[in-house]
Amino acid sequence: MLAAAAASVKLSTAGTTTPKMAFKSLHLPPLFAAGGASPRTLSLSARPLYRQDPFLAARVASPAPPSATADGARPVEAASGAAPEETARRAKIGVYFATWWALNVIFNIYNKKVLNAFPYPWLTSTLSLAAGSAIMLVSWATRIAEAPSTDLDFWKALSPVAIAHTIGHVAATVSMAKVAVSFTHIIKSGEPAFSVLVSRFFLGEHFPAPVYFSLLPIIGGCALAAVTELNFNMIGFMGAMVSNLAFVFRNIFSKKGMKGKSVSGMNYYACLSMLSLAILLPFAFAMEGPKVWAAGWQKAVAEIGPNFVWWVAAQSVFYHLYNQVSYMSLDEISPLTFSIGNTMKRISVIVASIIIFHTPVQPINALGAAIAILGTFIYSQV
Repeated sequence: MLAAAAASVKLSTAGTTTPKMAFKSLHLPPLFAAGGASPRTLSLSARPLYRQDPFLAARVASPAPPSATADGARPVEAASGAAPEETARRAKIGVYFATWWALNVIFNIYNKKVLNAFPYPWLTSTLSLAAGSAIMLVSWATRIAEAPSTDLDFWKALSPVAIAHTIGHVAATVSMAKVAVSFTHIIKSGEPAFSVLVSRFFLGEHFPAPVYFSLLPIIGGCALAAVTELNFNMIGFMGAMVSNLAFVFRNIFSKKGMKGKSVSGMNYYACLSMLSLAILLPFAFAMEGPKVWAAGWQKAVAEIGPNFVWWVAAQSVFYHLYNQVSYMSLDEISPLTFSIGNTMKRISVIVASIIIFHTPVQPINALGAAIAILGTFIYSQV
């Protein structure tokens, strides 16, 4: 059978001046079908390699149409069918991005409202993870979402990711409790600088010179914004910095530990939330405790009224939803596109928080924020 296949290849490439075009003219489905193996069976092994791009996976898995011309080109009517599919995919990604940004803005607003009235970031962080875990457990139990198939190796690989995620989540919440939302996100826009430095000094990775140069406006812009911040607080500043570092390690551990794991973005984040909740819960009790929570809760309800309960519920649910949609987006796009989307998300959060909370901003402070965000965008390009 292999000899026949090789002979077919030689015959199809003979007498042509364009080897690439000749190769494309091979009709693989009929060739393998003659030997008893179907193209569909062969395509299953390729699926995991293209899981992040369903459109590309469909193109790889489906055989070339029998109506293809001798030089491998598709007829106009066959090729035209790809345009609506690609348009639909782009529209889907656009909806994901818009939803991701909107949910993130809503979360940050309610999160800051809660922390202003109830300054206990450990419990607030715990409630966010608990809400997401409960939502996904109910979704799996009612079969609204398909439960993932996991094993002990999956949870072992997820453990360092969950530890880093927990530290980053709590540190960001601590920062939000101490400084303005806009300031926290300006500092968090410096995450690419941490990513490059950690990869360089801890993993020994080297980057092109433009990548290092792109860090200069990020670091300079963040420094300028911090120096000119009217409500600067060292704990808030360090919380944002620790969050950056933790999320960089989370991404590194994700790449190292999750290779070959076939869990969708939605379920992956659900499992991450549950494991992070288990890690965070004992620390939350040790750092703050039920007595502090009860006294703080009564004071907040007395000052705000029943709306406070709604704020807590909203910030907890929207935290899970925006993260879930972001992971669903990552299933559909490249990391580069995701990075750009994350940068644009910070702009929407900064602008919205300044408007809603009437945060005083000096021109030099705004300039620093703009430089940092521009540097992040340049970094994602180079």
